[in-house]
Amino acid sequence: MAPMTAVGEEMHALVERLYPLCRSITGDGVRATLEIVGEYVPLRVHEVPTGTQVLDWTVPQEWNIRDAYIADSSGKRVVDFAASSLHVLGYSVPVSATMPLTELREHLHTLPDHPGWVPYRTSYYKPEWGFCLAQETLDALPDGDYEVCVDSTLADGHLTYAEHVVPGQIADEVIVSCHVCHPSLANDNLAGIAVATFLARALAQEKPYYTYRFLFAPGTIGAITWLARNAERIEQVKHGLVLACAGDSGRLTYKQSRRGDAEIDRVLRHVLAASERPHHVTEFTPYGYDERQFCSPGFDLGVGSLSRTPYAGYPEYHTSADNPDFVSPEAMADTLAVCREAFAVLDRNRRYVNLSPYGEPQLGRRGLYDSLGGRSDAKQAQLAMLWVLSLSDGEHSLLDVAERSGLAFDLVAAAAGALHGAGLIKA
Repeated sequence: MAPMTAVGEEMHALVERLYPLCRSITGDGVRATLEIVGEYVPLRVHEVPTGTQVLDWTVPQEWNIRDAYIADSSGKRVVDFAASSLHVLGYSVPVSATMPLTELREHLHTLPDHPGWVPYRTSYYKPEWGFCLAQETLDALPDGDYEVCVDSTLADGHLTYAEHVVPGQIADEVIVSCHVCHPSLANDNLAGIAVATFLARALAQEKPYYTYRFLFAPGTIGAITWLARNAERIEQVKHGLVLACAGDSGRLTYKQSRRGDAEIDRVLRHVLAASERPHHVTEFTPYGYDERQFCSPGFDLGVGSLSRTPYAGYPEYHTSADNPDFVSPEAMADTLAVCREAFAVLDRNRRYVNLSPYGEPQLGRRGLYDSLGGRSDAKQAQLAMLWVLSLSDGEHSLLDVAERSGLAFDLVAAAAGALHGAGLIKA
């Protein structure tokens, strides 16, 4: 894979390309998004019909929009969907009318505390129409009549999501999930889509131990639909990570699974601490992104969530200020690097059994000491071998060894590889 600086620039370019598209939980905007992602990694796209029962939910009608605007008496568009997909309340039903500003105000959404920003608002499951605009735009509108148009359709159709699978050495799976339903919002969650896409490309070059399944789906209803359609194979999902808000300048935040002690939780805690990056680890809460679906009590999967500044933790969240300038190539590259480091640990975190457990085996005559010759960390590498031998009882993983010994996981994994090659331990 290209150097991380170049990869960061490529991810940012993908964010910029996806940014203008109008996405929602259904519709052509999602399909167009997946078509672009499919240029980077092959996708299997699924279309689930309106009315399909998915757990306690029902797949809704499909929403598409062609145009929308508010025009003054001269015909000038004072609010224009063509300028930004955020200008329309998501899932707005069609409307064509002329009305006074006093009546129109009931359908307008602004952010008085940030008068230059446009908010992101939706009405997925309640028939409604509306516009989002800057408070300063609204303040400048004179009283009078305005033409209002929302050229949209809300009709039976499909919910669309996609999967990309990186085959592993075993069938057990790691899920990597990101939501594709938000319109022009760069950090939430185009950065997550970009990081997931380039993570898939990187893993495909590494022949991983686990099989990695990437899900590109609308938030909430998309994850619920995937779970409903894959109930018979949920037992194969051993670990998972939800990616969101992956491109801002804030410190990394890992939200643990509902279990709190799942292997993915331990791996992320270890990797973030060992890297000495500024970070924060939080407990699970049943609010947030799709980790709450994967971690719901009936499934209780070991799925955590990785972000930078968490949702609603920055003023630009769900506003027009969350644009491509708000996310950086460097931040996305750093998020990608953490994912790769974490999965490198996860893929190598085995449990071994010491085949010579009575007393310390003679490492010198097996050439294991000689194999360390010239290494600047030879003493630590030797210590790592002794720790692996000591804790290879079938109960302790290599991550256990690293945490208890205080040694780097890479050093412990290398020691285990040498011992395994010498026939002193077995998986």
